[in-house]
Amino acid sequence: MLRRPRRCTSSLTVQHHSGTNRTYTCRFVENSVKVEAHYTAVFKGIKGKPVHIYHRAGDDAVLPCKRPSSYYSRSSVNWLYTRAEGMVSQHEVEKGNVVQSSSRASRLSVDNSCSLIINNITAEDAGRYSCQLWDGGSFNTDVFLNMMSISPSPPEADPTKGGDVTLHCSLVRYRSLGPCPENSLLWVDETGTGLTGEGVGFKFRGQTGCDSYLDVKLQNSSNKRYSCQFVEGNTVKIEAHYPSVLEDVPVNNTIIIILGAVIRVLLILLVLVAVFIQLRKTRFKENHRTTTENQGSTHESLDYVGVQSNLTYATVDHFNHKTSQKIKVKQDEDTVTYSAVRTKTKREADIDPSGL
Repeated sequence: MLRRPRRCTSSLTVQHHSGTNRTYTCRFVENSVKVEAHYTAVFKGIKGKPVHIYHRAGDDAVLPCKRPSSYYSRSSVNWLYTRAEGMVSQHEVEKGNVVQSSSRASRLSVDNSCSLIINNITAEDAGRYSCQLWDGGSFNTDVFLNMMSISPSPPEADPTKGGDVTLHCSLVRYRSLGPCPENSLLWVDETGTGLTGEGVGFKFRGQTGCDSYLDVKLQNSSNKRYSCQFVEGNTVKIEAHYPSVLEDVPVNNTIIIILGAVIRVLLILLVLVAVFIQLRKTRFKENHRTTTENQGSTHESLDYVGVQSNLTYATVDHFNHKTSQKIKVKQDEDTVTYSAVRTKTKREADIDPSGL
C-alpha cells in the first residue's frame, strides 16, 4: 500500500527595501538530512504608464517624467531616445545635463520637474523617450512623441494663387508601433466638413500607413483652409492645417487698388465741399456789408425843370431811411428840399442894337 507524500509548506513575508538585492534561504532539517532552497529578490524598479503626446512640426514639446514623488532631483534623471525597437538607445540627458554630443543638443533642456523640453521639433525627433531616475532605487517611464505635418506639392505652391496642389499629411511616430489604423487620418475643410471621395475643388487620394493625400484646386483670394486630423477612437489627437492660419492669406491686389481709388475720390469731394462752403460764407458776408452801407447813405436827386425861357429850377431831396433803434421818434421819413432859381442869360440875338 502506497502512502501519499506529505507536503510541508512554510511562508515568509518580507519588506523589500529599494536598492538592495537580498537572498532568502528555506532549510529543511530532519535528523541528519538537510535540504536548502534559496531565493534572491531582484528589484527591477518602478515602471510608469507609457505616455503618448502629439505635436505639429515646429512646436516646442514638453516630455513629462511622471515620477512617483518629488523625492527625485533633476541631477538624478537620465533621458534616452530610441527610434525603433531593437535600435541602440541614444543618451540625450545624463544626470540632469544635456549630452552635448547629441545631434539635437542645442534644442534640448531639462526643467525642475525632470521633464525634457525639445524646441522646434522635426520628424527626426519622433520616437520613444525613456525617463530614468536613479536615487537609491529606480523609476522608468516611456514617452512616445508623435509629430504631424502637412506639405504641399509642388513645395513652392502659394495658397493665395490659383493652381492644383497635392497636400501630403504625415504622422511620424515610434516605428515599432506599426502603421496607423485605416481611416484614422481624415481631411476636413474650414467649416469642419469631411472631405472624402471627390467634390468641388478637391479629390481624396487615400491613406497609406500614416500618410494621407488630398488634391485641391486653389483659388485666388480664397479663404479656404484644409485640415488633416489623426483620430483614435472618437478623439482627435492632433490636427494640422494648410495654410497654417487663415490670416496668412493676403487681400487681392485689385481690391486694394480699388479701395485706394475710392478713398482718394472721397477725400477730393470732401475738400471741394469745404471750399464751396467757405466761399458761400465769404460771399454772404460781403453782400451783407454792402447792404448795410447802402442803407446809411444819402440819396440825392436833382430835378432840372425849365420853366418858360427865363428860369431853371433845381430840386434836391434828402431822405433819411435809417431810423435810430434806440430812440423812438416819429416814424415818417424826414424830407428836406432845396430849390434854386436861375435866370436865363440873354442871348446876343435878343439884344436890341438901338439900345446901345
